[in-house]
Amino acid sequence: MKVSIKDFCEQCHVKPSKIEIRGRVTILTTDKGTFCLKPKDETRQDISTLNVYEYLNSRSFYYYPRKLDLSTDEVEVREYIREDHIPREQKIVDLVDLMSLLHNKTTHYKEVDLDDYKKIYEDLKNNIIYLTSYYNDLISIIESHIIMSPKEYLLARNITMIFKSLYFCEVELEHWYEMIKEKRKQRVVVLHNNLNLNHFLRNENSYFINWEKAKVGIPIFDFYKLYRAHTLEFDFDELLKRYEHHYPLKREERLLLFILISMPDKIEFKKSEFKSCEYISQKMDELYKAKEIRSPQQSKKPKQH
Repeated sequence: MKVSIKDFCEQCHVKPSKIEIRGRVTILTTDKGTFCLKPKDETRQDISTLNVYEYLNSRSFYYYPRKLDLSTDEVEVREYIREDHIPREQKIVDLVDLMSLLHNKTTHYKEVDLDDYKKIYEDLKNNIIYLTSYYNDLISIIESHIIMSPKEYLLARNITMIFKSLYFCEVELEHWYEMIKEKRKQRVVVLHNNLNLNHFLRNENSYFINWEKAKVGIPIFDFYKLYRAHTLEFDFDELLKRYEHHYPLKREERLLLFILISMPDKIEFKKSEFKSCEYISQKMDELYKAKEIRSPQQSKKPKQH
């Protein structure tokens, strides 16, 4: 469903002067100000039966665009937040600070649903088994070739790192499951669940936008999704320390985070030899970075590629 600008303007008695489409959001400049419009049928209205914005208000967390009275039955209208230009390196720090505040404000404990933990465990274990088999088969095929292509050679030189990462995930997953299977209380927070720099605005205050995927869950998933969105762009070792300075993680939470960031992706060759080599190098950089984050006491080793 798309926003009908004409219908909205007629219904709200405003005169448009500029229209900008950003994905599913329409930025509308009028004689009464600038607004953000989104169809209501694409706007998540609840989080565990509670309106997410009402819940955030109840926890004194107001860092999101406020809803305006111009909203109609079809369109939700929120304030347009002007963003100051700041370096991305500073912006990511501010985002992490606001994420830790969100988690501090919304932390609560609930009875553990062992099925939830079991599903996480089984999903990760199955992925480890699949990836181990996949890479064993792939390296066998590569090593059977008399002459390796550049992409095959690059992967073969780094395959040990992939298997070490899988081994780490396999061993630590069992440790994690042993830790949590006897627990009776689980710490949960409101997760924005879609954090990246595009969903964070900064001027004199900080704001998270696009809350459609918000849910209640284990706090590390916000940090993990932020990490996946910007893995190689920022120093996540320092960002994690900053986050934990404001919101210390429990041992089992931190371990699950390390398992998630250490899980290798399934590498599939591209049509272009250059693109394949570039992609493999990126994936190897990600695995080395995960190792540095989970093992800060170890000296950083030079990369093979």
